[in-house]
Amino acid sequence: MRTWLITGASRGFGALIAEQALNAGDAVIATARKPADVTARLGEHPNLLVVRLDVTREEEAHEAVAAGIARFGRIDVLVNNAGFGVLGAVEETSAAETERLFATNVFGVLNVTRAVLPHMRRQRSGHVINISSLGGYQAYMGWGVYGSTKFAVEGISEALQQEVAPIGIHVTVVEPGFFRTDFLDEQSLVKTALELADYDETVGAMRTFAHAANHAQPGDPTKFAEAMLALANAEQPPLRLPLGSDAVARIEQKHAQVEAELQAWRALAMSTDFPA
Repeated sequence: MRTWLITGASRGFGALIAEQALNAGDAVIATARKPADVTARLGEHPNLLVVRLDVTREEEAHEAVAAGIARFGRIDVLVNNAGFGVLGAVEETSAAETERLFATNVFGVLNVTRAVLPHMRRQRSGHVINISSLGGYQAYMGWGVYGSTKFAVEGISEALQQEVAPIGIHVTVVEPGFFRTDFLDEQSLVKTALELADYDETVGAMRTFAHAANHAQPGDPTKFAEAMLALANAEQPPLRLPLGSDAVARIEQKHAQVEAELQAWRALAMSTDFPA
C-alpha cells in the first residue's frame, strides 16, 4: 500500500486523484484550506486522512506532513496540485495579483516539497508529481503571468529530478491541456481588476473564449485521474507528461516553431563565441 499526499484535494483534479488512489487500495493524505470540503467530497475512509493545509504557509506544510507520517509512516507519492489561474494581459496584472499567484503556484509547491523530501530521502524512494499546465510549456496571450508560474514549476521540476534521481526519487511535471473541470469558474480563475481597451483584440478575445469554453473543454477529468494512477505505477516515469490531445498538438507546434526559428538565426547564434 502506497501513501499519497495530495494538495488541493477538495475538488477538481485533486479530489479525483484521491478517489482513484483510495479505490486502488492506497492511503491518502488529502489536504485543503478547508478540510470540511474534503470530507464532504470524499467522505470517510479508513485509508484517508484529511488535513488542513494552506500551501502558502510553510509551517502548515510541515504540520500536514508530520500528521501523515504519524498516521501512515511514509509518503510515497506527493501530488502538488493546489493552485489557481489569473487571466489578464501582463501589463494588466498588478504586483499584488502577481505576488498572490506566485505565493500559491510556486512558493506553495516549494513549501510542500521541502516538507516531504526529507522523508522520501530517508526512504530512498518516492515520486514527486507537480501539476503544471500546457501554459507552462507554451505561453499564450492572457495567460502570461499565470504561465510564468507554471514555467517556474517546470524549471524546478527539471532541476529537482536531476538532484534526487541518484537517491531513488522520481519527479514528473504533468502538463494538462483544457480539461472539463471548474478551472475556468470564479473559484479557480481570477480575472485582473484592470482591463485595458488596447488589449481587446487579444486578451479580450481570450476572456470571451474562456467564458465560452467553461465546462466544454475536451479533456475528461476522470481519465486524467486514471492517467495519474498509471503514472504512479510506472517503473520509470517520465520527467514530463502532457495530458490531452490539445496539449500534445500545442507542444508539437511549439517544437516546430522553435526549430524553424533556431535554423533561421543559427548563424548569428553561433557567431558569438571566442575564436577556436
